[in-house]
Amino acid sequence: MSNKDNTDITDTNNMDNFEDTKTSASQNNKTDEYEKVCYICRRSESKAGKMIGMPGNIYVCPDCMQKTFDSINNSNIDYDDLMNNMSNMGGMFNGFNMMGANIPNKQKVKKKKTEEEKIKDRIDLRNIPAPHEIKHMLDEYVIGQDYAKKIMSVAVYNHYKRVATNTMDEIEIEKSNMLMIGPTGSGKTYLVKTLAKLLQVPLAITDATSLTEAGYIGDDIESVVSKLLQAADNDVEKAEKGIIFIDEIDKIAKKKETRSRDVSGESVQQGMLKLLEGSDVEVPVGATSKNAMVPQVTVNTRNILFICGGAFPDLEDIIKSRLNKQSSIGFNADLKDKYDNDKDILSKVEVEDLREFGMIPEFLGRLPIIFTLSGLDKNMLVKIMKEPKNAILKQYQKLLELDEVKLEFDDEALEAIAEKAIKKDTGARALRSIIEEFMMDIMFEIPKDSNIGKVVITGDYINKKGGPLISMRGQELLPMQREAQCN
Repeated sequence: MSNKDNTDITDTNNMDNFEDTKTSASQNNKTDEYEKVCYICRRSESKAGKMIGMPGNIYVCPDCMQKTFDSINNSNIDYDDLMNNMSNMGGMFNGFNMMGANIPNKQKVKKKKTEEEKIKDRIDLRNIPAPHEIKHMLDEYVIGQDYAKKIMSVAVYNHYKRVATNTMDEIEIEKSNMLMIGPTGSGKTYLVKTLAKLLQVPLAITDATSLTEAGYIGDDIESVVSKLLQAADNDVEKAEKGIIFIDEIDKIAKKKETRSRDVSGESVQQGMLKLLEGSDVEVPVGATSKNAMVPQVTVNTRNILFICGGAFPDLEDIIKSRLNKQSSIGFNADLKDKYDNDKDILSKVEVEDLREFGMIPEFLGRLPIIFTLSGLDKNMLVKIMKEPKNAILKQYQKLLELDEVKLEFDDEALEAIAEKAIKKDTGARALRSIIEEFMMDIMFEIPKDSNIGKVVITGDYINKKGGPLISMRGQELLPMQREAQCN
């Protein structure tokens, strides 16, 4: 073999070694971001103290190590036999490593930040967008619900001013937790998602239906904070400035006329009181329930903004019965059916109505901002389809644009889709399923013919009285027979 060949092989080996070193260095940097966790008790380094490193990437806290030494001293062990078997310890540790000594990153907590990093990450009052700016950003994504957007903008602005300043002239500012009431599909979850995206803060969305009292099957109440910690990439300080949205909050209302223990109703409301107000909570890392094999970390909920939402079915009847109490006999009395056709009856909700529904007063007292979202009418549904930045029509237009085909919906088609969505009575959620149904044949047939240049969805096509209009490149629009396309 020539010297040149030897040189090439050496260079190749050097490059491989360099890549391996680079990979291991990057892995070490990622590992350094997280706290070490004791392999025995699963406590993190900030709780148990400096870890003792062992072969196979195993770490043991001083307490567990001391307990191990105490057990050895109190037992009869043949130390000569132990010393003879020390050569096999490396294989044993490798076996531990294969059995999962390396704890996954999702169960590790990120190291606490230095003072310089805390100053860098501190929320600056000048960087908090004003309420009108927050509402303007929400307007680009959410159609209608101006009242709700205005209230949310002010509440979020005041909350993060509170987080940034902590106190004002030794006056402690209380949290502005919110309760959203609105029919299904009115945009409760979408509003919160958009808000968290615009503010660039971690968001956890959870469902209250799975929550139960501690000790029963289901998610513990602290699991809502655990989900926020996961959303913040296990960064405790980042999670303590996040937003938690608890949907279906009406499902934990106090059960009426029940003789069994109400473990998923009133008990959950009582368990959430300290969370909403602000307290130190022990939460599992990378899991929704506490057990011996999952590390735990302390999270302070004082600066976490809680937003609760629910449809509250039958709440309208409670409001109507309260308002109808004013009715009496006489010429000036209100009619008992005065509020039967009132579409904005939810906007007249008061705290006593929610108490009658089954929410305990202590829970409602920790949600000082209560507002309602209006149901969607035909005009709002049409606007939702075409005006937001990520409107569903724009999504389909982008999909067909990748096939170099222009897609259009005429006004009659949009109105027909909106009417069908109102009949489904599921709000904006119905829009996508309806459009998917009518776009299926078109999305299937378009890739067959590369000469198609434009497709127009008409009202007759939506009402199943005709087909969409198509045009070849450089030609006039022609009707596309739906029956022929299906065959």
